[in-house]
Amino acid sequence: MAKHTQTDFFHHAPMMHMLASICLHVYNISMHTKHISLLESISPGLHIDPLDQEHIHAAQNHLNSLTKPRGSLGRLETLACRLFAISSGALPLSVSPALMLTVAADHGIAAQHVSPYPQAVTRQMVQNFLHGGAAINVLCNISGLDLRIVDAGCCGGAFPQHPMLVDRRLGDGTADFSQGSAMQRMTCLKGLRMGVELAQKTIQSGYRCLGIGEMGIANSTAATALYCAFLRRNPEDMTGPGAGADKTMIGHKIHVVRKALEVNKRALLGDAIDILAAFGGFEIVLMTGLLLGAAAQRVPVLVDGFISSAAYVAALAICPAVSEYAILAHSSAEPGHLLALHQLTGAVELDTPLLHLGLRLGEGTGGAIAYHLLRCASAIFNGMATFNAAGVLEKPC
Repeated sequence: MAKHTQTDFFHHAPMMHMLASICLHVYNISMHTKHISLLESISPGLHIDPLDQEHIHAAQNHLNSLTKPRGSLGRLETLACRLFAISSGALPLSVSPALMLTVAADHGIAAQHVSPYPQAVTRQMVQNFLHGGAAINVLCNISGLDLRIVDAGCCGGAFPQHPMLVDRRLGDGTADFSQGSAMQRMTCLKGLRMGVELAQKTIQSGYRCLGIGEMGIANSTAATALYCAFLRRNPEDMTGPGAGADKTMIGHKIHVVRKALEVNKRALLGDAIDILAAFGGFEIVLMTGLLLGAAAQRVPVLVDGFISSAAYVAALAICPAVSEYAILAHSSAEPGHLLALHQLTGAVELDTPLLHLGLRLGEGTGGAIAYHLLRCASAIFNGMATFNAAGVLEKPC
């Protein structure tokens, strides 16, 4: 048997390093091709460009020239840089007008008694939205966002026409994913495509910023299963009270999610669309499409809490470049949310949620509150004077 000396190792080390670099390059090409393929399967020609780092640097240089100590406006400055890059350097920066899309649907998993509220509440809350009586109505009104309610598949059939209602129904709720897949792959693809096209339509009508929110009894269970599937988390870590489950019901939800992961284990070996079809809700699928569509149109999207972020996780799995266009509005009081976001962002300040208010309502409420911060970031970039223009010394004596 031939002996290999330390000298032999160092002689071959450059070759080994080169082979490793080639393998990594091939892997990156393979992953890029995979993401392109998934986008093409949703909508031919759909693509999402990463942000140009030169735009980020140019924006920071501009902010550094304004009459303030460098970096003294904190997250508003990083937001302004991102908005400048999203706009490809177009001025003035603007996130107005803006539209909140609250997407509603029902879930077959509700049959497993994972929520303290009956399934009928989904439909009742849609009616409340349309009559202007919910938290999202009030917060959108005070924050200056338009609001539309998207029916992605509430039980009970289509709603009567209403100026605020957008009909994108995929059915009368999903199937019970503790017994099998929540929906067929083709249904999931249809919902993703509808979300992409809805984003395109709203942006073409003039909107410069979108927000996503949701309503659906038992959708925290669907979101929990998606986090577990995409991020390989344990149900015990990710399961919380949702709409107010007590300790006993939370334990039951953990059992239901664990069973669902086992029942749908083949989907875990598939791609992101297989996983989304196995565990998602119609509203989560539509929101995933909205994220992809807005990013493709270079428009920022405010992502609400626990359930909306599950759509964000799915969108990231389809195309990681979505992260550059999605703005995480707030950290939910749902215990699994912060764990998931920390895993996704690595606690990098640029990607962490803007607000920590203990919210756990959904509907898009966190996004509606956070929208004002985007307006502030745009305003400081557009409106502040430079040191030269104001005749102010840039450096202290």
